[in-house]
Amino acid sequence: MPHTQLTVEGDRRPAGKGRPNGASHLFGEIANYTSRAAGRASAFAVASAVVLVWAFTGPLFGYSDTWQLVINTGTTIVTFLMVFLIQNSQNRDGAAIQVKLDELIRVSAAHNSFVGIEHLTDDELHEIRSKCELRAKAETAGDAMVERTGKKARQAADQAAG
Repeated sequence: MPHTQLTVEGDRRPAGKGRPNGASHLFGEIANYTSRAAGRASAFAVASAVVLVWAFTGPLFGYSDTWQLVINTGTTIVTFLMVFLIQNSQNRDGAAIQVKLDELIRVSAAHNSFVGIEHLTDDELHEIRSKCELRAKAETAGDAMVERTGKKARQAADQAAG
């Protein structure tokens, strides 16, 4: 059997096929590095220092439009780029969690039919969620009925023995 890798979609492909191309791989590497760096306390300290320097230079530049434009432009650019990094990070984390959950479902007594449901429409997911909630309520009601029946059976046995 040829060596295979499990992809995010859950299908098996021969190793080397379906791997990201050079640009995608480079973006992934840059996104990973930048995400790790941006999440450090030192990155927050540097960003705070930039804002403080900008604020303290306000009187020097007479709080001019250009002075305000510098911070507005800088923060807009950083925010714009960070949106893509955050989305990449969330996509990667979500896909990794989904693969782990799918594998847990696959090897457990859980319903294997739930593997891959993240690809369904919102309406289809809502329908499945509603059915699961109804089954959970029915199971809870059934457990309560069994408990009440067991209690009555114990009371009847105690009365018969007493």
